[in-house]
Formats: sequence, C-alpha cells, structure tokens
Amino acid sequence: MRIKNAFIVFFLCAVMAVAAPVAAKTTFISIGTGGTGGIYYPYGGGVAEIWSKYVPGVKAVAEVTGASVENVKLAHKGETVIGEVMGDVAAAGYTGAGKFKGKKHNILSMAIMYPNLLQVVTLKKSGITNIEQVKGRHISTGSPGSGTNFMAEAVFKALGIPLDSYKDSRLSFTESANALRDGTIDVGIWSVGPGTSSILDLATTHDIRIIGFTPEQTRKILAANKNYSAVDLAAGVYRGVDKPVPTIGVWNVMICQKSLDTDLVYKLVKALYEHTDYLKKIHPSAAYTTPENAVKYSPIPLHPGTIKYLKEKGIKVPARLVPAS
Repeated sequence: MRIKNAFIVFFLCAVMAVAAPVAAKTTFISIGTGGTGGIYYPYGGGVAEIWSKYVPGVKAVAEVTGASVENVKLAHKGETVIGEVMGDVAAAGYTGAGKFKGKKHNILSMAIMYPNLLQVVTLKKSGITNIEQVKGRHISTGSPGSGTNFMAEAVFKALGIPLDSYKDSRLSFTESANALRDGTIDVGIWSVGPGTSSILDLATTHDIRIIGFTPEQTRKILAANKNYSAVDLAAGVYRGVDKPVPTIGVWNVMICQKSLDTDLVYKLVKALYEHTDYLKKIHPSAAYTTPENAVKYSPIPLHPGTIKYLKEKGIKVPARLVPAS
C-alpha cells in the first residue's frame, strides 16, 4: 500500500512538473549611445522602446557612454551588445586601424542610422572664421572615446593642423555648449545629426557661427578619408545661420557583436525597420534608417541576421558586406 501511494505521489508530482508553466527567458540588451546632448541617446532610447515592446523576450535599455570609439570597445568585450558608431570609427575598429592600434574588433554592422555632419561652432564675437584659426586657441574636440574626437583629429591631420597647436578640453556636447557660453573655450566641435539640442539651445541665447570648409580644405579631407563626403549644413537649422555651410559628413552605423545569434538579430532588425515611424517622432534623422541604406552605406560587413532580413525583403547584399564565415 505504501509503495502504491508513493507511486501515486510521484506520478502526480511528475504531471505537475510537466504542466507547470516554464518562465520565459528574458534577453537583456544594452545599447551604447553617447552623451545626452546629442542624437545618439534619444535615438537609442527609441530603439530600446521598440525592441522591448515588439520583440518577445527582449528587454532593451539605452546606456550613456563616451560614444563611438568606446562603443566599439564595449561591444567587442561584451559589455554592451549593440553600439551606435560613426562609420569611420566602425571601419577602424573592424580593421584595427588608428586608435584601435592593430587590434581587430569582433563587430559587424546591423543597420545604418543617419548621416552625421561635422559642425564646428564658435561665437560670432570670437572673430574666428576659418578652421585653421584653432591654432593657439582653447577648443573642445568632443569627449574622449567619442566619434567626434576621432573625426576632428582626422580632419586636423588632413589639414596639417598639429594636435599640440591648440588646448583641447575634450568636453561632451552639453559641456562644450556651456563652455562656449561661458567663454572658457573658443571653438566646440560636434559630429552629429543637424539640429542637435545642445547647439540649438546655445543659439537661442548667443550669436553663433558654424565654420565651413573651403574647397581646398574639403579636397584634402576627402583625399585622406574615404568614409567622408562633402555636404552642406542647410540654412535655417540654427538661429542666425542663414546660409548653407559647406562641411563634412559621415554615416552612422548600428553595430553588434559578431557572435550574436542570427535569429535574434533578424528579429531586432525586423522590429527596427517596421517601426521607424516611431523613431522619426523622436528625431527626423531616423528617416534615413532604411533597409536600402544598409547596403548603400555600411562601412563594414553586415551581420547574418541583417542579411537574412534584407534577402527576405528582396534587397541584394553585395559580396563586400557578407562576413567571412
């Protein structure tokens, strides 16, 4: 009788174990963005909301970081899964060039975001009208580890401006705007989508000038940096900037860890592209986040999960964007 009862208890326990619901596994995704005074952070926050809402089992969050260079390193080490990065920095990280000192990082492209424009800002009262006048001045080329700092130094190198010819405070976007307002720096540099909040706020209280590049300066910059292009900052984006300003542009790319699961990346990319209307409400630059732009402008190979989605949409992926197996 005891044996029979024990068997019944065992049987019931087994049935209950099978019938009990299994807790769904949650995948936590950290998105490395930048400072709060640029576009990376609100853009990343919007992406996190989309993924958390529309990809079952995913909880995503946007993290404030030092931006592009740091985001490549964080993704490579696994401290973040996704990173928002300028295209020139992504290419350097993938190949181990420049500041990555010969170390190739295990990253792949996930999506193209929008183009950044180099915006060299001063106050009109400074009298500075040419980028080469930064020599001997107090400036900010962006926070350490940022794509802005990376791009600013690349531009200076192309123009023959020694990196020790100016005093660099290396401030965040918000700090640079405040320093210009307070007169503690003469020039602040942003590589960001046009209409960024920190410059908009500065322009409401001070007369600003966006320093453009001459045709000869542009030629030198483009000859030295294949990921850059000549673009104009449109008139009217900032108060007092009433004419187009010739400057330099570079595309932003969303990178991910090379080892990330193909099906997970496919689901993330699918959700991203199917809900860009929400992103455009956060910032109009999200209008550039399209599947077509992924194959036009990605500076490094695409993740297999992205390729799976693009093929499903009938978009041909060029061989240069297919990662080596």
